[in-house]
Amino acid sequence: MIIGGNITEITYFILLGFSDFPRISAVLFVIFLVIYITTVTWSLCLMILIKMDFHLHTPMYFFLSNLSFVDLCYVTSTVPRMLFNFFQKKQTITFMGCIFQHFIFSTMGLSDACLLTAMAYDRFTAICRPLLYSSVMSPSFCVQMALGAYTAAFSATLSQLCGLLQLHFCGPNVINHFFCDIPQLLILSCTDTFFVQVLLVVLTMIFGITNVVVIMISYGYIIISVMKITSSKGRSTAFNTCASHLTAVSLFYISAIFVYLSSNSSGSSSFDRFASVLYTVVVPMLNPVIYSLRNKEIKDALKRLLMKRGNC
Repeated sequence: MIIGGNITEITYFILLGFSDFPRISAVLFVIFLVIYITTVTWSLCLMILIKMDFHLHTPMYFFLSNLSFVDLCYVTSTVPRMLFNFFQKKQTITFMGCIFQHFIFSTMGLSDACLLTAMAYDRFTAICRPLLYSSVMSPSFCVQMALGAYTAAFSATLSQLCGLLQLHFCGPNVINHFFCDIPQLLILSCTDTFFVQVLLVVLTMIFGITNVVVIMISYGYIIISVMKITSSKGRSTAFNTCASHLTAVSLFYISAIFVYLSSNSSGSSSFDRFASVLYTVVVPMLNPVIYSLRNKEIKDALKRLLMKRGNC
């Protein structure tokens, strides 16, 4: 498409993905396919189990169900396209398809961060204010927190989208990555990206720093409260209720920080692509596993469901 006289606006991008590793492409395809199927299966099973067992109709599992949904959408925004591209000689994606992929990916990622913060507040209320827990974490308030997480993430991503749509792409259209991430898009733009970069810094501070601070404060109070418990069994029980969430939070933020701090300026090295797999593919798979394997309530709910099915 021609814009501004002699400038040609590109209408599609080429996603190189892992095409520079042809000898192991079959192995990579199988690995990513297994991870994706595992993520979808675990997430759906966890959501269905929480929905069907009324013992799990509590604030913690309400947020966990939402987290599973977000992780499912998060990984689906990138992996199916990546798997499809393994069989394509020319791995193209339209401009609007690229923008839409980034929109879903970014919205789900920011929703993930907000939901993890909401879950930290839930654990803080349960341990530090147990007598007020039922009144504070009411069903309506939990729904409001979840809707707030989605709305905040949607609004932030929409502002990014408006900024991206103001840019022109008239030069190279090759993205040396397996999905449309905003750093690669900014590199390919032939117009000034200063405003979008400033916007990204602001959003990073709001969603990254603010959420981390809230989580750290919550766990600071939790640790103080737990240390006041005289019974060692009581302390162990209190810490166990937070272990899964703390593990998920650590994986989410450490993997994201590792990827963005260790990436090079162009964000297009082979290391960057494989490192991105950590937080875009592996972490969403681990979240439902972390919350299920050592969770007695989940195991008991699964046993009740199997016994009910067996009696039918």
